[in-house]
Amino acid sequence: MSWTFKEGVPIYTQLIEQIKMHIARGEFSPGDQIPPVRDLAMDAGVNPNTMQRALAELEREGLLYSVRTSGRFVTEDKTKLDELQGLLAEKYIEDMFISLRKIGMNKEDIVAAVEQHAKGEK
Repeated sequence: MSWTFKEGVPIYTQLIEQIKMHIARGEFSPGDQIPPVRDLAMDAGVNPNTMQRALAELEREGLLYSVRTSGRFVTEDKTKLDELQGLLAEKYIEDMFISLRKIGMNKEDIVAAVEQHAKGEK
C-alpha cells in the first residue's frame, strides 16, 4: 500500500482519508480484515498511536468494526459504503470546480467540459 503525506495537515486525518480511498476503491472489500495497527503503522511510516487514532475514528464513522481478539474489519453495510463513495465524489467534484474556476471557467463551461470528457470515456 502506498502512503503519501502533505505538509500542514495532521497525519491522522490524512490516514483516515487514505484508508477511506482504499475502501472506496475496493482494496479493502466489505467484510475484509484489515492489517493490524502495527503493520499498517510500519507500512505508512507513522507512530502506531497515530494509526490507532485514525482507525478508531473510522470505527466511530461505521466504516470499520472490531471483533474482540480477531481484529478490525471493513463494514458490510452497503448504505455506509455507498455514502462513502458519494462523499468522496462530492469532495473531488468540489475540488475540480474550485480549480477550474481559478482558470476562469464558469459553471456552464465546467459542465460542458465534463460532458465532453465523459463522451470520450469508454
